[in-house]
Amino acid sequence: MKKRSLFLLVFILLGIPASCQSRYEQNKNISEKAQQNLTPVQTEDENGLRKAYFASGCFWCVEAIYESLKGVKEAHAGYSGGTTKNPTYRNHGDHAETIEVLYDPEVLSFTQLVTVYFDSQNVTQINGQGPDIGPSYRSIIFYQNQQEKDIIDYQIQLREQTLETNKVAAQVMPFQKFWMAEDYHQDYEKNNPDNPYTQNVSIPRLNKFKKKHPDLVEE
Repeated sequence: MKKRSLFLLVFILLGIPASCQSRYEQNKNISEKAQQNLTPVQTEDENGLRKAYFASGCFWCVEAIYESLKGVKEAHAGYSGGTTKNPTYRNHGDHAETIEVLYDPEVLSFTQLVTVYFDSQNVTQINGQGPDIGPSYRSIIFYQNQQEKDIIDYQIQLREQTLETNKVAAQVMPFQKFWMAEDYHQDYEKNNPDNPYTQNVSIPRLNKFKKKHPDLVEE
């Protein structure tokens, strides 16, 4: 089970100081600038299924959300967004916990996947989601081509028009490589329904999303 500390919970409840947010924004901008020279890697379809990649806090939560969708065949937990080779759960370096989504483009569009991404998280929370704080839990949305980037940029623009003081915190990065996480992380919510984290964080986050988009959820 993921460890939580009273300090982190108080940190979330009280809000993130402006100085911390400023440092985060500086690091975020440096990271994104370094990515600008990279060419996105286009993955190949697998038995008619396309792949998409999202990081949004704990991958246990995000996997469960995407696997609830019509048109999603499978979602895998793993690591992406960094440079560390052969990452593991105990040592994944600068990677974020990431989900690989295999979906049927005849049923579900990339635009809908991006909508799900933003509507299933706190879009202004920096460097994490909910009680999960730190670089491993930062929000990243990956694109594999210019069309996907345009879709992402447009949705960010729409959301930022409705935000009063905060901007969308997610990084936008060209996809490079996905590293599969260990077996015990796959289908974690399904396989560990009684885990305290599943009960207190993952399931409530999933149910909150389902209320927003019942039309997209598999019955």
